[in-house]
Amino acid sequence: MNILVLTKQTFDTEEKVSIQNGRISEEGVEFVINPYDEYAIEEAVRVKEKNGGEVTVLTVGPSRSENALRTALAMGADKAVRIEPGVGEYDEFSVAKWLAAAIRNRPFDLILGGNMAVDSGSGQVAVRVAEELDIAHVTSITKLVLVDRKAAVERDVEGDLEMIEVSLPVLVTAQQGLNEPRYPSLPGIMKAKKMPLEIISIADLGLSEEESQSRTMVVDQYLPVKKQAGRILQGDLNQQVYELAQLLRTEAKVV
Repeated sequence: MNILVLTKQTFDTEEKVSIQNGRISEEGVEFVINPYDEYAIEEAVRVKEKNGGEVTVLTVGPSRSENALRTALAMGADKAVRIEPGVGEYDEFSVAKWLAAAIRNRPFDLILGGNMAVDSGSGQVAVRVAEELDIAHVTSITKLVLVDRKAAVERDVEGDLEMIEVSLPVLVTAQQGLNEPRYPSLPGIMKAKKMPLEIISIADLGLSEEESQSRTMVVDQYLPVKKQAGRILQGDLNQQVYELAQLLRTEAKVV
């Protein structure tokens, strides 16, 4: 079975975000595999261990994202591919185009990705890739069972559970609860350091500029306003409502 995993390197969720010159500063920042993508990698390795086959991990990102690929290899992936995005702007549309182009000439039965990226909050790329490849996709899965050429999937539906059966090839995105990602072993880490990575340029993908051009633009980036201390209103309910309305009008100026 040929299994592909879409990954992204993101800020460590413990990192403090700072803005410099209108951009998020990456100075001194620790990067990790997007946590939801770790579930996808773990599930891919488990499927391989049970059914045999090969796991290939793909990402779009600068050279630093190779650390994430090395971690995936140490977890049990067999091959890793990095698409070099260059210096231009790119968004979920272009990333999905590039990944789909890189996948199109590869054999695959199953594609896994994270439910969303924790840095952008986007859950777009994986499903866009499925649409580009014209294959079925199921998002937010919490259980995956493969029998013959079918996948029995359970997915989280805002606290409820939906059960779906779908034929391969299929793309699924991993939700928290799907599994418990393993820690890479020391032998796995040492082995992963020596494994070759496939690096693809945008030009190698054979897409026109129009096909892979971003469809969105970041206009501004800023940190949220620091929360102010709360205020407890006194008096009976009518007095509190009256005072609240006055404060919203005179201080907050929102009514």
